[in-house]
Amino acid sequence: MSESPSPDERYPLLRQLDDPEDLRRLEPKQLPLLAEELRDYLIQTVSRTGGHLAAGLGVVELTLALHSIFNTPDDRLVWDVGHQAYPHKILTGRRDRMETLRQRGGISGFPKRCESPYDTFGVGHSSTSISAALGMALAAKASGEHRCAIAVIGDGALSGGMALEALNHAGSIPGINLLVILNDNDMSISKPVGAVSNYLARVLSSRFYNSVRDGSKATLGRIPGMRNFMGRWEEHMKGMVMPGTFFEELGFTYIGPVDGHDLGNLLTTLGNMRNMHGPRLLHVVTQKGKGYRPAESDPCVYHGVTPFDPDTGEMNGAGGKLTYTKVFGQWLCDAAEADERLTAITPAMCEGSGMVEFSKRFPGRFFDVGIAEQHAVTLAAGMACDGLKPVVAIYSSFLQRAYDQLVHDIALQNLDVTFAIDRAGLVGADGPTHAGSFDLAYCRNIPNLILMAPADESECRLMLQTAYEYEGPALVRYPRGTGPGVAMESGLGTLPVGKGEIRRQGKRLALLAFGAPLAVALEVAEQLNATVANMRFVKPMDEQLLAELADSHELLLTLEENSIQGGAGSAVNEWLAATGRVKRILNLGLPDRFIEQGTQAEQWRDAGLDAASVLAAARALLGDHSG
Repeated sequence: MSESPSPDERYPLLRQLDDPEDLRRLEPKQLPLLAEELRDYLIQTVSRTGGHLAAGLGVVELTLALHSIFNTPDDRLVWDVGHQAYPHKILTGRRDRMETLRQRGGISGFPKRCESPYDTFGVGHSSTSISAALGMALAAKASGEHRCAIAVIGDGALSGGMALEALNHAGSIPGINLLVILNDNDMSISKPVGAVSNYLARVLSSRFYNSVRDGSKATLGRIPGMRNFMGRWEEHMKGMVMPGTFFEELGFTYIGPVDGHDLGNLLTTLGNMRNMHGPRLLHVVTQKGKGYRPAESDPCVYHGVTPFDPDTGEMNGAGGKLTYTKVFGQWLCDAAEADERLTAITPAMCEGSGMVEFSKRFPGRFFDVGIAEQHAVTLAAGMACDGLKPVVAIYSSFLQRAYDQLVHDIALQNLDVTFAIDRAGLVGADGPTHAGSFDLAYCRNIPNLILMAPADESECRLMLQTAYEYEGPALVRYPRGTGPGVAMESGLGTLPVGKGEIRRQGKRLALLAFGAPLAVALEVAEQLNATVANMRFVKPMDEQLLAELADSHELLLTLEENSIQGGAGSAVNEWLAATGRVKRILNLGLPDRFIEQGTQAEQWRDAGLDAASVLAAARALLGDHSG
């Protein structure tokens, strides 16, 4: 039996590269072999750590070409979202740290400015790259520096309104040194890629063509009527063979589409475009999951992966417990069966929000609006105005982007819209960019909303139906992953609005739990003989229950997986002050800092929300220092 090759033997070129300066010293003919090594290294490392895979596999050649042609990090390279940035990390000095990817103390799964000078902008959310790169290009112009700012954005992220706003602005600044790379991995528009389009890209990006074009415009433009004729002629000729007229109208020089896996053509085209002036856009067509058959066959499944067998692609299972996301998906289908008015909206998170089955069973009532959170919320408002009952499924950190619409278009008009807020609280390896740390705080101050936090799977289903039947805006926020394993009823039952419950009766100390921390509260209470209240509603809060707890206990302790500032505990404090109750109270929740990546258990310990930390805090509150 032969031994496996050593890393130096398996990756002879990749092992020579400590930064892009080393890459730029290679011969162009070596780059295709380096691409193979880089792709294999990515598969092998992510198979052990988990993470985002398919997007990175699709940009291997593009990443090599960008770092080869541009003088990074002096030239600013900005990745949109960051799912596709693993090859970039490997090439920029973090190759040997990939084994720590998304782990506590390890490298982030997203570009992060404090991690490397090559990570020019911290990301994690979509559609920010063009705005950021434009800002960098304007800074370079202001300081008289001749560096380029490059934004790499996917076709999905381009659907975000922020990206279109940035394009509109950038196109109006003719002297700006900005290059936008449109990474198009939608297979339905891959047909234009081939010999003709590659030839056109090389010609249209060449110095000769641009000199002739600009010279002709300058010369013929002096002839009355010819400037308009030349503009229309160029637009129609290019519009016949490529989808670039839109970008040209915005003020960009458009090149493409080009094959994003043809290294030679990418190098030539990027080399030409580096020497061009003004805002320009290169349209690159790539294949998600390129070079790894399981990911090519199902790039959606291999977008974000748990550790897997690199030989077969088989991923590790998550156990038998039902996730909150699946609880929502099951309820959504059941509720739609019972009420034909139900419609479901998601901003490009069909799979992540558990809506695949609904989209198949009720395709006419399912609306994936792309990465457009603001539009998703106001779309729901319009539906609610005319008799439909929309359910908006959205991640907590993504709802932040639609705050104005939540306030102005939903709450102000008191419209009947249900919000299913997934990924509330700490989310583990994705870190602070995706943590739902603030929704209780940013939602509870909005009039007309009701806000619920389930402690288990059964409550989640009951609260979703409660929210749906409530005649007004209602939000249910639930965490990532599985619950404690509480069995659910199959019907469409509800809970009384604004009512909590006592789950354990004790003395002196009352623990008021909002949502997932209930399990920790019960564990701690058993050791201290404390009372535990499952508050359920953050708004309206159960004031009768609050009065009973405050009047019968010396001390109160609130628990929430949300920022302490402005959260559920703050609501209890406000009520105590308003009712004249002077009570010693301790609020436990997420501290005033961002909790870095790790497992969810590690993050809970970091935040002081694990059982040992809560027990220590409760004992200190009680004056018990016995340990």
